[in-house]
This record gives sequence, C-alpha cells and structure tokens, in this order.
Amino acid sequence: MKMLDTGDKIFKYNKSVAIKFIGKRAVLSTGVINGGYSENLTSIFNHDAKTAPGMGCQLKAATYKEHMEIISQEMGLNPKYTTGIATAADMENMCIVVEKFKDLSVTALVTAGIETNGGRVGDKASYTENNGEIEKLNHGTINIIVSVNANLPPRTLTRALVTITEAKTAAIQELLEGSKYSHGIATGSGTDGTIVYANLESENIYSDAGKHSKLGELLGKSVKKAVKEALAKQSGLTPQRQKSVFRRFKRYGLNAEKIWNKYIEIKPEMLNKKLEYIEFIEKIEKDEKLVALTSLYIHLMDQFDWELLSQKIVEEECLNILRQITNLLEFHFKEIEKKYMKKENEDFLEYLTDNFIFMLAKFVEAKWRE
Repeated sequence: MKMLDTGDKIFKYNKSVAIKFIGKRAVLSTGVINGGYSENLTSIFNHDAKTAPGMGCQLKAATYKEHMEIISQEMGLNPKYTTGIATAADMENMCIVVEKFKDLSVTALVTAGIETNGGRVGDKASYTENNGEIEKLNHGTINIIVSVNANLPPRTLTRALVTITEAKTAAIQELLEGSKYSHGIATGSGTDGTIVYANLESENIYSDAGKHSKLGELLGKSVKKAVKEALAKQSGLTPQRQKSVFRRFKRYGLNAEKIWNKYIEIKPEMLNKKLEYIEFIEKIEKDEKLVALTSLYIHLMDQFDWELLSQKIVEEECLNILRQITNLLEFHFKEIEKKYMKKENEDFLEYLTDNFIFMLAKFVEAKWRE
C-alpha cells in the first residue's frame, strides 16, 4: 500500500491496482463504467484482464461493461461509484513517477505494452459499431492514471487529459516505435485508457494544464517518464533495443528474413546456410553508424510520405545514403546503382525499401564467409 500526495491510498488486489479516495475528487475517465466527468466517485482502478501470462483476455460477463462491474465488486468497490480501465499488461510492471513544484504534485501511474497493438492515429480501423457495443481487449494498451493534489475545474481537468495524451505520444515517438497497422510511427495503442483526477478539497486552484503552465510541465514530465519506464519493464522497449537496423525499418517491412530471401535469389546454393546467415547479419544489425544512416534513409521516406520533400530529392538523397552505407560496409556500390531504377507503377516507398533490402543482400554476398 502506498499513499499519494492527495492522501489517497493505492491498493493491489490480484491483478488489479485500485485507488480509494479519502475525500471529494473530480475525475475524468475513459473507462466503460462511469466514464466521462464525475464528482461523486469514491475509487478508480486499473485491471490486468489476461487469463494467464501470455494468454488472451476473457470477459466474465456478456459485455465489457458488465465485466468491469464484476471486477470492481470483486475488489469490494461499488460499481456505481468507481471507474476503471483494463489492459493486458502486468500490474507488477506498473511504473509510478512523481513530479513536484512547491505545493503542486502530480503522480503518474502507468502500465504499458504496444508490441502487438501499437498504432498511429488515422490507421485503418479494426471494426465498426452499428447500434451495438463492440468491445475487444487486445494484447497491448497504455493505461494511465494521473493524480493531481490540486483543485482543477472541469475545463482544466479536460485540458490535462490533452496534455497527458501528448506526453504519451511523445514518449513513443522518442522510442521510434512503429505502428503495427501502417508504416507510420505509433502514437499509442488502439485500446489506451486514461483516468485523471484532482482534489476538490484543495484550496490551490489551477486554471490551465497546457504546455505553457507549470502544471502542464509536471503532467508532461511525469507521464512521459512513466510511459517509457513501463514500456521497458513490460516488453523491453528501450532506446538500446531500438538501436537496431531491423527495429527501425520494421514499420516499412524490412527484416532479416527478407534480406535472406533476396540473398538466396542471388546465391541459391546457400539455401542450407540460414542459421549461419542469421548469426552473421545479427553482428551488423546494431552497428551504430549503420543504424544512424538507416535512420536518415527512413526519415527521408517519412518526409516524402508526409509531403515535406519531393520524390526527386528523396530518391537522390536515399541513393547518396546507400553509397555511404556501402563505403561504411566496405563493398562495391556499382551494382546497387544499376539496380536503382524505379519500375512503372511501382509504389515509391516500396521501391526505396526494396533497394535497401537489395543493398544488404549484396553486402551479405560480398562479405559473408570471407
């Protein structure tokens, strides 16, 4: 049990973490029970809905709403006066970060996992609703609870939710984790949940939670740090892990398997040497100079996709980067340059990816088993 700066206590029960209020609180929640704005709640919770480690989520009722009501009752909480969010992340991996300035205190409590469910806002939808409830819990989700020890009017609490969401997205972007549904950088998961609450009994009233305010700064710092720490604990998503050619290029479809397939087109007689190939390619995957050049190549692709640079300039500069990579890896560029010809009606981003795959396949041919 841990006490927050609001005086409220954090409790752990089975696969849930709950906060019981000791006074009157203003709560803004995305939860399915008592979601939205409320001033009459007495508790909030975050629940791990997995049936077992690595397993899926199973509802205890016909609907997700009824399921969450049952979960709250099992913890001894009144469903009429609580709100909760669910996840497939482990409560043991929850990260708690506190940021303070004078009498103002913000606490972020975060569970996070986006290895299978991370997406970029605007990605193609997984389902549609038609006069009915469709609820689905995926393996993934960034669940955020934020406690503010000050008194926030409804509009300030709502602004705080915006700042919290921006902080979550900034944390993911700083890790350059890709969407699992498009080639964009992820901005969250499709099932993220957030609860932010303030102390209505506090005499300290704040009217702004945006980025220019001190409250906004504390919200941003605490949430961004907690999200990064939670992602690291849950799935090992860290800056060090992201220092990888394949992790960086994954969202555009490049991986060791595709390089192998291209290499086998060139050298079919090496088909029985795949294990040796994997050992070889893993040695260069995390070369920091290669990762840096790869990142520049990908960023040019992103800027074309975002309509920030023309196709002509992107193509020219990507070619220059490939030339630098071949110099770095010490093999000839001539064959790469010959291949660098876009086919009619070929998707430009796929074309750039294919060229990168071909370049690494030629490197494998030139340097492997030397």
